[in-house]
Amino acid sequence: MTYSPSTKSQVGNRARSRRGSRAGAALVSALGLLGLSLTALTTAPPAVAATPVAPIDASAMKLTAGDFTGRWAAIDALKASGKVTSFPNDPALTPLLDGTGLTGRSGLCHTSNLDTAHSIGGFCWNTADDTSREWTPQGFTGSHDAQPTGTWNGKYVYMASWHNKANTRARVSVVDNSSPTVAPKYHHILLVDPYGSGAGANYRAVGDPTSGAKPFPGAHADGISWYGNKLFVATGHQIQVYDLRNLLKVNAGTENGPVGIVDGQAQGGGHSWVLPMIGIYSNAPAGSACTDTTPCLTSLSLDRTGTDSLVTSEFAAQGGRPVVRWPLAAADALLDTDGADNHTGQVTANAAYRVPIWKVQGAATDGTYYYFSGECPAYAGTTDSDVPYCIHRAKPGEAPHVLTEAPPLTQNLSWSPSAGRLWGINERADYSVGKRVIFTLNPPN
Repeated sequence: MTYSPSTKSQVGNRARSRRGSRAGAALVSALGLLGLSLTALTTAPPAVAATPVAPIDASAMKLTAGDFTGRWAAIDALKASGKVTSFPNDPALTPLLDGTGLTGRSGLCHTSNLDTAHSIGGFCWNTADDTSREWTPQGFTGSHDAQPTGTWNGKYVYMASWHNKANTRARVSVVDNSSPTVAPKYHHILLVDPYGSGAGANYRAVGDPTSGAKPFPGAHADGISWYGNKLFVATGHQIQVYDLRNLLKVNAGTENGPVGIVDGQAQGGGHSWVLPMIGIYSNAPAGSACTDTTPCLTSLSLDRTGTDSLVTSEFAAQGGRPVVRWPLAAADALLDTDGADNHTGQVTANAAYRVPIWKVQGAATDGTYYYFSGECPAYAGTTDSDVPYCIHRAKPGEAPHVLTEAPPLTQNLSWSPSAGRLWGINERADYSVGKRVIFTLNPPN
């Protein structure tokens, strides 16, 4: 059963008195005169708000490591070619945190629907990204995931993943939002997949339909999580891995233009920065069905309580799909596999729970509660993308409850252990005035 809006008890379900029986009979008679049935007036989603976030067997849920070695070789060859600019002597992301870039907006620039009792805040993109038809935001993470201190090179840094309209390209935005009184600055980075070796080394956009890589790297960029120098991106049946120390500067070129080494020049399809994938973990080919042993991975967050783990969830119209924890190895910041190293072999999930909430788009945990972005009970089943989403909260084994309404089509969530705050992002666009926000709140204990 799934978590859906409560419904009224059906009239005449059980007569409690003779008077009630007579009233029910009269109502049925009156409805008959109108050509209506009692059933027609009482049909509604089932009332099952007490359905818990229930533990399920995770032992058969596995991800298999893909090609890391070939991608590492291609990256080394690209750096050695002189066609791209790398930054081997700087801490990761240093060139993006120098105060330059696009200028966002401080504060919640649109209606957020959040309960103001939870000390809410956030920031927004510039108008072009807020209203973009070409790019849609999905995942969210921050330096609170990357380091236990909550900062990166002394700054509060956040990242968001986006996919393009055709799902043939994905990008990540790196945001410096260190001061609440200064507008955030940010850069976009195109995600690319390196291939080849020696003088033939090259790269293509993640999601490029001409790619022969297996598994095929998807570009929906459903979820994102930052762990040390590594960036994980969840898409469908896979978790892609990037090393932020491999950030490359290239010729921006034109939007939707060529990506890769073209006529001896490194091109970024409208982006001055590209980040090459170093490897991939997957549980099924792209486009495969979502099952209890091969769940789809449509959101991503980090849990630093107990064994450091990535947390994935799966979208389903009427809920009932799993949230899953995948263990990480702190030594190399990769998933912890059964191989001789963590770029071979398989990783087995260390916990899973069935989630009754409808249309889950994000999941995160503070170690006690799980937080989910999903449809509000009051709007369950709606096709209106402008209604509020909800943040639901539950302990494992307990039923979820709504913590607050949230921006429409809220996507990924991320927990900041250093600040004790929940962060989130939404994708809903208004192509004239915008509706996209990045928000944060302080949940009650």
